[in-house]
Amino acid sequence: MTLYYTEDHEWLCRDGDTVTIGITDHAQNQLGDVVFFEPPIIGQRLEKGEKAAVIESVKAASEINAPLSGVVVEINDAVVGDPSLVNKEAQSSAWMFKVRMSDETELNGLLNEPAYLQLIA
Repeated sequence: MTLYYTEDHEWLCRDGDTVTIGITDHAQNQLGDVVFFEPPIIGQRLEKGEKAAVIESVKAASEINAPLSGVVVEINDAVVGDPSLVNKEAQSSAWMFKVRMSDETELNGLLNEPAYLQLIA
């Protein structure tokens, strides 16, 4: 499995043609206490850059844009039921949704871990 990051502070973990998507620890630290998560719909077709989900904290609401194009194949129901999990496990079990990629070349525009760490330094 390969990890990628976006400049919008999302992480992606690729497993074949499916990508698991969540927000980074840096993002959840900036948001503060997460209180609401509105996921995309299973079967929904996403285009890279369009709004995919909404996450709200006590500080602000933020859109999560699709980091690549594809079809939503799974949502993390645990995070829907308890959004505060994002504050505890943002880069592991509190992933948000999974997408079956339609164009794997879109991965080329994403950051690797060293580049992401440099971005947030």
